[in-house]
Amino acid sequence: MKLLNTDIKNKVLHSMMQILDSKRNEIIAANQKDLDLFDKKDRAMYDRLIVDDKKVDGMIAAIREVLQQQDPVGKIKSEQALENGLKIENKTAPFGTIMIIYESRPDVTIEAAVLAFKANNKILLKGGKEAVNSNIILEKCWHLALEENGLDTQWIQLLHMNREETQAFLRNPTEKLDLIVPRGGERLIAFVKEHAKCAVLVSGRGNNFLFVDKDADWAKSLEVILNAKTQKISACNALDKILVDVNIDDYSNKIKELNAILNNQGVSVVVDSKVAELLPENTVVQEDSIWYEEFLSMKCVVGAVEDLEAAVKKINNYSGGHSATIMTQNKELAMEFMDQVDSAAVYHNASTRFTDGGQMGVGAELAISTDKLHHRGPLGLEQLVTNKYYVYGDGQVRMS
Repeated sequence: MKLLNTDIKNKVLHSMMQILDSKRNEIIAANQKDLDLFDKKDRAMYDRLIVDDKKVDGMIAAIREVLQQQDPVGKIKSEQALENGLKIENKTAPFGTIMIIYESRPDVTIEAAVLAFKANNKILLKGGKEAVNSNIILEKCWHLALEENGLDTQWIQLLHMNREETQAFLRNPTEKLDLIVPRGGERLIAFVKEHAKCAVLVSGRGNNFLFVDKDADWAKSLEVILNAKTQKISACNALDKILVDVNIDDYSNKIKELNAILNNQGVSVVVDSKVAELLPENTVVQEDSIWYEEFLSMKCVVGAVEDLEAAVKKINNYSGGHSATIMTQNKELAMEFMDQVDSAAVYHNASTRFTDGGQMGVGAELAISTDKLHHRGPLGLEQLVTNKYYVYGDGQVRMS
């Protein structure tokens, strides 16, 4: 796909905003077909699937946000003039073709495409079968916007493939793929990493931890825990594991209070063997695997630790590398925690729910990367480019 100037890209985004607004009733009706076929027992997935007026407004707002951002392509990252007369510039450049594989969320069809397109990438969208009707009409909207501005609809393509066909495509793609972003659970990520032949940027797995230090403000800790756990259970930045320092004042009563407050909010609390001494009626961790699990439900694990070192060790061993919080009034200890915990986002006295492109000032995001190359954290517009060296000469040849 050729390089497009900023003006034509922004015109497509203007068109898309108007089209989404004019077709919102059709979009919501198509989404209702998906909702009618979906099993509501999977609350997290069902919540992600819903498209209503507010969600359409959010799609339009995401496009407007990207429209207002600077074009990330062609920016000079560095430049230097050598003694031999060569001038060297390192400039940002598109990846080429990006494939994103995701489940349930139709708004990804908007956010992923708008980011990829503004960064001059072609994007292949492999949504889940549960959102097929929603995604089909959203792709139609994109194609109308492209056609209105004289561009090929190949820039944004929805792939209609089952699991076996997707596997075959990953092994032997019919076109060159430069980057694949699997946005979903462990099984999806493992599936893509097993079969992909190009770079894979892992995204979406949460399993986030919060550590309550002995010097924590307890009331503040409870408030943060409730927000991180219950505000949106379907989000990858929701809280799953809570570790409490056994040396905190009135430890026994605080554990009981935490359990009662979580139960009152409908959260099922599983406990380790140490906490079970205080909460004998709770389900006790039976297998180590639960510490690795991302719940996406009203469920959490509460465990006891002896100190900061034990908390950091446990988090680094079991977490998904997404987000982790320490609750403490000791700023030096907080900095030690934040330096030592190996996660994309680390927090002091704040909810993990802020690990989000919009909340972090990045804007619309393709995903939350838990990889360390080429970027970690929210993948916004500026992160959807690679780089290229431009070397300007006047007949120079290398002599040694």
